[in-house]
Amino acid sequence: MYIGTSIFLIALGAILRYAVTADVEGINLDTAGLILMIVGVVGLLVSLLWATIWADRRRGAVTDRPVAEPARERVVERDVY
Repeated sequence: MYIGTSIFLIALGAILRYAVTADVEGINLDTAGLILMIVGVVGLLVSLLWATIWADRRRGAVTDRPVAEPARERVVERDVY
């Protein structure tokens, strides 16, 4: 889950929990909103943790490599008769 998806889940959960006043039979929208917000917060924390800590481990070490000298132009001289 990425940061954008986590923020979307938090926003959707907040809307269901605090803004929707309808009653749906068989499901409590307040509880569904709370669950979505919790899942969004956990996903956001994991995404930020992955972006800050685990992403640094994938970077390779930078090493100085010698640069080859540029090739010299090859001049071919021909005898003209």
